[in-house]
Amino acid sequence: MTTHAPAPVSPPLDRVTSAGAAWLVSASAYPRSTLSTWETRPGAPAVLPCGSVFDVVNVPAVFGRRMLDALWAEGPGSGPVAGQRGRMLLFASPGTAQRLPALLEWEHRADAVPPLLCHGAGDAVTVPALRPGSDQGPRWVVAPDVRHPWLPGPEVLFWACVRASRLSIFPPADQGANVYDVSRRR
Repeated sequence: MTTHAPAPVSPPLDRVTSAGAAWLVSASAYPRSTLSTWETRPGAPAVLPCGSVFDVVNVPAVFGRRMLDALWAEGPGSGPVAGQRGRMLLFASPGTAQRLPALLEWEHRADAVPPLLCHGAGDAVTVPALRPGSDQGPRWVVAPDVRHPWLPGPEVLFWACVRASRLSIFPPADQGANVYDVSRRR
């Protein structure tokens, strides 16, 4: 009888590992005290500054899900992602907050994409708790799990926006179809 070593257990996607927490708080001006405070209250969200370690692209939840699907299906995947009040926060490389809206405008795609809120230098965002708590507050969709997670840049997120804006929940209209109003039929 052969015994096999147990398969490595990967952490749940909705929990921040200690390495992921260290990465998140590295954005703070006082990372050690921020981490210490956060570890004493792992069920509480935290407010962290953007611009030096990460930027955040804040999109409507449905469009964010489409972007995630595009990133994972046709690209390199995503970095950390949080869900909050009907929106998704996609963590991105520093500088993305400034460059992504410019790319969308330059390519005349801004009208096809729902309103994006880009948080960069000088902004701060509320990040979910280290451990999932109630269903009311922000939550991790993809939690940071390493000290230096891969973060998509503006070009990668631009193409995810383009792919997500092409998707629709309705099939394309048949331009040659006859349309009749049947609401008044007896």
